[in-house]
Amino acid sequence: MRSGGFANANASFAPDAALGSTASSGGFGSSNVVADARRYIGGNPTSRRSLWCARFMNMVLQQSGYRGTGSDLASSFAHYGRRVSGPEIGAIAVMARRGGGHVGVVSGIDANGNPILVSGNNGNRVREAPVSRGRIYAYVLPTS
Repeated sequence: MRSGGFANANASFAPDAALGSTASSGGFGSSNVVADARRYIGGNPTSRRSLWCARFMNMVLQQSGYRGTGSDLASSFAHYGRRVSGPEIGAIAVMARRGGGHVGVVSGIDANGNPILVSGNNGNRVREAPVSRGRIYAYVLPTS
């Protein structure tokens, strides 16, 4: 795993071990957001060439029955939904990223306590990978 960045999620994917019985406790059915996001792993459902992580998140939220932010800015999610203090399955993680922000949905937690995110525009495709928890400045749960 690369420190502070994206890595191979399969190497450390252990959400049940890290979270115990709370693995599906994202609340408000937000774990459906994870399932909907995972359907697109490996692809780019937005057809955009750049800056599409927030557009992907909004698309997934809409398909899951939630209203998104309507913005193409990842930082718009910092003021969305209900803020929670740490990673929860189905929570949206908002982070700083060189050249702008990034956003994804928490699908698990690795053995080092880092959230595993499904996010768009990660290597120009949807990927599921751990992210250094120090990069994330907001976690929010979607609300209807």
